[in-house]
Amino acid sequence: MATKPSIPKGTRDFLPEQSLKRQFIFDTARQVFQSYGYVPIETPAMENLDTLLGKYGEEGDKLIYKILNNGDYLSKASDEKIEARDSQALSVEISDRALRYDLTVPFARFVVQNQNELSFPFKRYQIQPVWRADRPQKGRYREFYQCDVDVIGSNSLLNEAELLCIIDDVFNQLGLGDVTIRINNRKILSGIAESAGLSGYFQEMTVAIDKIDKIGVDGVKQEMIRNGLPEAGVKKALNLIKLKGEPFGTLKMLAGAVTGAEEAYKGMEEVRTLLKALPEAVREKVELDLTLARGLNYYTGAIIEVGHPDFPSSICGGGRYDDLTGIFGLTGMSGVGVSLGADRIYDLMEAKDLFPKSIKASSEVLFVNFGDAEAMQCLKLAADLRSEGISAEVYPDGAKMKKQMKYADDKGVRVVIIVGEEELKNGMTAVKNMASGDQELVAQKELTSFILQTLR
Repeated sequence: MATKPSIPKGTRDFLPEQSLKRQFIFDTARQVFQSYGYVPIETPAMENLDTLLGKYGEEGDKLIYKILNNGDYLSKASDEKIEARDSQALSVEISDRALRYDLTVPFARFVVQNQNELSFPFKRYQIQPVWRADRPQKGRYREFYQCDVDVIGSNSLLNEAELLCIIDDVFNQLGLGDVTIRINNRKILSGIAESAGLSGYFQEMTVAIDKIDKIGVDGVKQEMIRNGLPEAGVKKALNLIKLKGEPFGTLKMLAGAVTGAEEAYKGMEEVRTLLKALPEAVREKVELDLTLARGLNYYTGAIIEVGHPDFPSSICGGGRYDDLTGIFGLTGMSGVGVSLGADRIYDLMEAKDLFPKSIKASSEVLFVNFGDAEAMQCLKLAADLRSEGISAEVYPDGAKMKKQMKYADDKGVRVVIIVGEEELKNGMTAVKNMASGDQELVAQKELTSFILQTLR
């Protein structure tokens, strides 16, 4: 008996209708990105392992999918590590490549390798899949697409403001204009750590704070103490990040609580500048959230995360990275970017029934097949329609009318055109509007203009 086929957990097949809806998201994002002057690039699905390791924090490194070396991959592995069953240490010896974890680190590598071909500041967007060895759950997959948009080679905070406007434009066009854009700044978190006496534990602090939505303040407190952070400092840091309210007022309260923490003051000034640069319609959607940490090692300034009241997790995130290219040998190349979670956006739009109804149709017009002679004429008429930008197809077989009409209905075809023996002889067509059910005789020489008027 043949084994029933399956796919790995956390991955999905996409049926035509799903693929068309996903393409709608990509096309919407792409149009907005290009309207702001961003250009597309692509990078390989796999990167050298040393390109990725150490860029996402200890937690992130564990989620990188490593690719076994070709041939006898154990031949160069140390017997000591094999016997010790140290999988983490062993994996580095038997794997020198990995599937990309995100698009930002590969982008930094791309910039360094291609710097002589690029004009800076360089504004790019990238829509490709990434892979993470995560536990699959709603809205979280092991293979998923990201839509990244970044600008590198500029320190200006106008870039952050532009990215927030891009976010607002994309979500407005997708019908998700009621998003909330949460912002913070790693310099503020660094100043909070300094004020609380936790400067030596900054990475541990941010990794723990990044889990606050999942495990709550008490859970974060316990994790920080469990990791060796002094309890008094933990308490002070958590009290500071819990400050909430109108952004400018929150910054004023925080300034009085972190006296002497110069890094925090720099971060607060960056937030003020960013907020002032935003159009009022965008600024109204922005919240200052001091609990926002995004536990990736490479963020140095602004942190951005977008949420929706009808979705449990973020649907977009990013921030500024001042020297990510430095790890590849190119220093002083500051960048900032955001990544739209296309799969989460899809799930949200599907739940809210936001996709256009017409998106179901892969063809707008279907010609019914009554036989060889009729089909030959239909092929010519379909070609005329396509030359005017109308998607059209001819049913390939002379099947029963009921079967052909069901095919049209299943695909969401808007117009069915019938050329039978009489129509062929008289140079006519019978045009049926599938939405209204109305049918009309139209001369073949007038068909293209009639269909253009009907569909447009």
